[in-house]
Amino acid sequence: MIFRKALLATTILMCPFAVQAQAPAQPITGIYVGAAGGFNIKTNPNVNNIQSGLPGAPGLTTPNLNLSTGIGGAAVGTLGYGLGNGLRVEIELDYRGNSFSRTSGNNRAGVNASTGTSGSEQLYGPMVNMDYDFNQFGSWVVPYVGIGLGYQRAHLNNFSTTGTATAAALAPTITSNDTRASFAVQGILGSAFEIPSVPGLALTAEYRLMALTGTRTYNAAFTTTTPTGPTTRFGKFELGHDLNNTFLFGVRYSFGARPAPPPAAPLPMAAPAPVPSRSYLVFFDWDKASLTDRARQIIKDAADNSTRVQTTRIEVNGYTDTSGKPQYNQALSIRRAEAVSAELVKDGVPQSGITIQGFGDTHLLVSTGPGVREPQNRRVEIILR
Repeated sequence: MIFRKALLATTILMCPFAVQAQAPAQPITGIYVGAAGGFNIKTNPNVNNIQSGLPGAPGLTTPNLNLSTGIGGAAVGTLGYGLGNGLRVEIELDYRGNSFSRTSGNNRAGVNASTGTSGSEQLYGPMVNMDYDFNQFGSWVVPYVGIGLGYQRAHLNNFSTTGTATAAALAPTITSNDTRASFAVQGILGSAFEIPSVPGLALTAEYRLMALTGTRTYNAAFTTTTPTGPTTRFGKFELGHDLNNTFLFGVRYSFGARPAPPPAAPLPMAAPAPVPSRSYLVFFDWDKASLTDRARQIIKDAADNSTRVQTTRIEVNGYTDTSGKPQYNQALSIRRAEAVSAELVKDGVPQSGITIQGFGDTHLLVSTGPGVREPQNRRVEIILR
């Protein structure tokens, strides 16, 4: 029951992280260290093979003895190495301690009874673990699983219990301070919560199920009081299989973590497409209405752009400088406008969409006095309306 509750609690803890759609976390590469603390829930062990050495084996008898334990503390320190592909190998030193509260069982009269019990059992030793990180779940949370093998010292500290006396028997007091050892195995289920501001640093939450592979046979003193006085014999008793549900919360630091890459520079915005011009200037040599190669290129651009912008008509306005007579300049400005209009038609503009006007030496682009040859004033202006 305890294991099922622990597994359910750990599954609930990890469920929100499995649905995160984030970039994969950076695998641990190289050396890392960790430390964690928490609490341990030990399954109540059975007491077997009592060898008291007392005549008539008074008091609590075997089988059917059971020790009740309370919730105890736990601590783990680790030194490991990440292979860069999710796998990690680590060595740990651990400690678990649980106190005893009572002993229950049948006395020699066949009556079920219980008695107060004091002392504790402490487990400590090295373990070698192999873990695998599921980095694909996100960049800030990394679930992981692992298995471990190791060697645990089991110390019975100030253990004392007294059987229940009846008319049929007197109760012995059992005391022990002894240490035994056993191989151990464990399974690990946890999550690491990365701290982005400190690359390599993570908080951890773990559930561990650790079991000793063998029983523990402790030396003990058995003392009973008779009408002739107390009698003490030295014997032994055995504690059955040990199962530990351990919940740990800690911190881990990886020395090989790379700093987070800087945010990608924003892509340059594409320059907007140039808006076609609606006004074009075609310049002429002095006293000329013929088109230069540059003038033909400008007229071609105007004709092409008239199809890219909304245009209802094209105005072609001719001008001259002030170097000639007004009547002559008027006629010259019209000839220049007609030359440009003919080139527009040649470039595909319908004649019906073109209006021609000549303004002679009026509307000067560069203000001058009479009789001045100004190149900027010898022009035709194409306007897309």
